Amino acid sequence: MYIPFDELPPHARLWIYQANRPFTEAEQTEIKPLLQRFATEWSSHGKGLQASANLLNGRFLVLANNETATAASGCSIDASTRFVRELEERFGVSFFDRSQLAFLNNGEVETIAMSDLKSRVAAGDVNKDTLYFDTLVNNYGDLQQAWPKPAGSSWLSRYF
Repeated sequence: MYIPFDELPPHARLWIYQANRPFTEAEQTEIKPLLQRFATEWSSHGKGLQASANLLNGRFLVLANNETATAASGCSIDASTRFVRELEERFGVSFFDRSQLAFLNNGEVETIAMSDLKSRVAAGDVNKDTLYFDTLVNNYGDLQQAWPKPAGSSWLSRYF
């Protein structure tokens, strides 16, 4: 069962996938109904999930499920991974490249290679207050309250 993204309960479980490039406006228009259809049809052991999906900042694919109603099973999580892989193929993007970190810079999403982070911190381009899109956020309440969040409040704090 599809739930509008902004009506998810705070405890809804999230899976966040960062695209290796921004989606064009045309691609965003094309992807949104695909996300809604997937969320509508997503099920666990034959029972429909109370799910939603959204594309945030033209870059982040977010799948969500109200685990209180029906928990996602291994098979349903596998189905979501297959769906994300299909989107990768269709749009020529990668959602599984974890070597890129995304920050908010002058209102735009900027990615920095993980291998460049130390030098960017040393140069002052990234500091503990730089807003970071932490894809490890795992519930809707945290997404609403602290996303993006200061890099110093994330797992990146060890770099400062």
